[in-house]
Amino acid sequence: MRTTVGIVGAGPAGLTLARLLRLAGIDCVVLECRDRAHVERRQRAGVLEQGTADVLRAAGAGERLDREGLPHDGMELRFDRRRHRVDFPDLTGGRRVTVYAQTEVCKDLIALAETDGPPVLFEAEVLAVEDVDTDAPRIRFRRDGREEVLECAYVAGCDGFHGVCRAAVPAAVSRVFERAHAYAWLGVLADVPPSHDELVYARHDRGFALLSMRSPTVSRLYLQVPEGTKAEEWTDEEIWDELDRRLETADDWTLERGPLTQKSVTPMRSYVHEPMRYGRLFLAGDAAHIVPPTGAKGLNLAVGDVVVLARALEHERRTGSPALLDAYSATCLRRVWQAERFSHDMTALLHRDPGATAFDDRLQLARLDRVATSRSAAADLAEGYTGFPFG
Repeated sequence: MRTTVGIVGAGPAGLTLARLLRLAGIDCVVLECRDRAHVERRQRAGVLEQGTADVLRAAGAGERLDREGLPHDGMELRFDRRRHRVDFPDLTGGRRVTVYAQTEVCKDLIALAETDGPPVLFEAEVLAVEDVDTDAPRIRFRRDGREEVLECAYVAGCDGFHGVCRAAVPAAVSRVFERAHAYAWLGVLADVPPSHDELVYARHDRGFALLSMRSPTVSRLYLQVPEGTKAEEWTDEEIWDELDRRLETADDWTLERGPLTQKSVTPMRSYVHEPMRYGRLFLAGDAAHIVPPTGAKGLNLAVGDVVVLARALEHERRTGSPALLDAYSATCLRRVWQAERFSHDMTALLHRDPGATAFDDRLQLARLDRVATSRSAAADLAEGYTGFPFG
């Protein structure tokens, strides 16, 4: 089997890249180790930056997004039982975010690929990525019990943090930057309408809480918990009681309760692999970087990476110049590190570190008060949350 771009992974990065290449007239094949049903149901991110939503619309994947997505023109910060709204369009010149689950993005892009190409091969386990430092990379994979080889001119490693592509970069040229946090997120899905029409980020002495949503009838909520916590350690009633405490306000706002349909724990970590390109292998999304979920940057960074890559590949095909491909890693990393900075700042602003002192607590509250009383501080938060420009 032969193609121009072999894409490993059918998450948002791989599927978006496949769609962009299809529109640019560049052949590609997507290899995904899981089956289609798994890809379309795995719960991940749910907030799309302005730029990400615009890319999906331009790629023809915006119809259901515009019909079912929930546009948000702001967020609410809570601390000391106070409520403060951050107005995104007012602070950013019109930008906003849209709540639309990653599962739905994948469904839309898979449906487009099914009717218009390119091929997406599910249950195709990639065994190795070879010869990426030559002009003829190869991807060895197993499908239907047989080993096959995909020959290509370029490989896009969109296979996530635990995928095989990053391992093809020699240790001698790899640099890893990472940080782990001593806490995690306990996330739940609840069959109850959201108790607020925008996302609520709450700082509390007992820890962080987030009120989000997946639809007008389904709430997505999170609690800061100690690292190593198991979801089954918390009963439904304990979760709702703790959310009530941490989201409490001085007015008459109330948290609506409902049946919990899912519980999971997400570790909090930051990770960046440099470079994001080696030879003809280009890493994108979680294969190259991880951010704490506080800043809602994971899916959006992945889309930003593949937009840069698709432009570079189209430029090379049209002009014969590899200049944009050569600049891929540096171009993406500028945005990646800004997102890492923003996600770290948001995490530090809202979570209570297990070793925090009373002085640390006062500083944290002072930072939040600064956002609530300074337009420039609020604008910095709004600009980061709605998204940094693609390369």
